[in-house]
Amino acid sequence: MEEIEADTQFVTMGIDREVFAINVDAVREILDARQISRLPNAPAALLGLIDVRGQAVPVMDLRVKLGLPPAATTEHTRIVVLDIELDKGSLLLGLLADRVFEVTGLTDGTVTPPPEIGVRWRSQYIQGIGRRGQDFVIVFDLAHLLTAEDVALLDGRSAA
Repeated sequence: MEEIEADTQFVTMGIDREVFAINVDAVREILDARQISRLPNAPAALLGLIDVRGQAVPVMDLRVKLGLPPAATTEHTRIVVLDIELDKGSLLLGLLADRVFEVTGLTDGTVTPPPEIGVRWRSQYIQGIGRRGQDFVIVFDLAHLLTAEDVALLDGRSAA
């Protein structure tokens, strides 16, 4: 697990009943839900494209990416636009989240590795587990949230 500095700030967001966090340095902006232009034959998690200041930005449904069913858009739904650093450069991506809470540090700044639970589960996209008050917060490792297929598809889409 990559070390997280104690004074790191995170954007916290809700997906279903869980709280997730993304390092604030990766967040370009947070947008209200808007019309998304669908892409034919795209994977289920890739909703389509939005225009952000004249640039086409692919949007991924974080619920679907995490194996949850899609949900209807509400007044709390947000699109978190990120600059994700990958091995071969950066990728601009929007993540559809049920809601965004705040920019905050995590209680006492401690982030621990994901726990071993004795069964196989997809934890490669988790940088660690922190706390926000009494609640657990799952800190995303953005570079591992996307599969190689996701990156290939998004790189090809953004180059078009």
